[in-house]
Amino acid sequence: MGKQRGLAAIGVVVVAVAAVVGAVVVGVVALRGEDEPKRDEQKSAAAGVEHITIPVGDMTFDALAAGPEDGEPVILLHGFPQTSESWRAQIEALADAGYRAIAPDQRGYSPGARPQQVADYGIVELADDVTGMADALGIDRFHLVGHDWGGGVAWTYATLHPDRLLSLEVLATPHPRAFAAELGEARSDQASRSSYMDLFRQPGYEDELLANDGELLHNMMVAGSGMPQASYDTYVKTLGTPEALGAALNWYRAMDLGPVDALPPITTPTLYVFATDDIAFSRKTADATEQFVEGPYQYEVLDGVSHWISEEAPDQVSDLLLTHVAKYGDDASSR
Repeated sequence: MGKQRGLAAIGVVVVAVAAVVGAVVVGVVALRGEDEPKRDEQKSAAAGVEHITIPVGDMTFDALAAGPEDGEPVILLHGFPQTSESWRAQIEALADAGYRAIAPDQRGYSPGARPQQVADYGIVELADDVTGMADALGIDRFHLVGHDWGGGVAWTYATLHPDRLLSLEVLATPHPRAFAAELGEARSDQASRSSYMDLFRQPGYEDELLANDGELLHNMMVAGSGMPQASYDTYVKTLGTPEALGAALNWYRAMDLGPVDALPPITTPTLYVFATDDIAFSRKTADATEQFVEGPYQYEVLDGVSHWISEEAPDQVSDLLLTHVAKYGDDASSR
């Protein structure tokens, strides 16, 4: 694939990510130097989950981490409006199993990684952040997990850097080529489900979402898509300013709707988990994802679960992740 054609196609992965609508800001931790991830002195009571910061160039990402530092690494990418907190149950389960789990608050969500230009939120830039964080943490190869927008970044990363991955696990977000095909059908179920994206791309739409104490944002998330109220209450703490919410919406505004035909198939061992009550993605789109994965592929469907899979079905998700990463780790033969 030629470089220009490849990058244009990669940009379209963004389309697959636009699921539903945040960021929990983990307190900024004092740095002990410029080139090493830093750890907060206080850890969460549950499973030793700790707050760390990860410097990448002139940005600093907040993250949650747990598990032995020499454990096999698993990086988990959140969606919108979630943050690293959406993965807490899975972080704890992975840590208990001996893995080193790291869940960052991604670009725009971490206050120290919030560039001003919409162009800075392109899908390639978001994928490059994963490489930057892994390098800063001294991680060569790792398992990559993503949900919603994080799932789009994960598909993109597996396309660009399959050599860095041990396995890929995606919740909700279908492969971008499957998504684009359905989205291109004007009267398709997927096109109807994705119509909200036009609103999110409008300049200044964060002000409308935050008006009247965030009434519209609440209606979209809790009443409209089934996000648990407790989760919403956690995420909205950081969405209360136009700067924070605007940065999150920049992921939508930076979307590139170019062609996807040049995207090569995924060769990384992949687990894809879909939920039947997902409001953002259709079952037909999810079923079509298999066509674009050439590596080992496992497709799981959770009945009666909404878009917010990791929080609504934490035990099921954790069990699926643990089983999958164990099959494809560096020491899989000894597990």
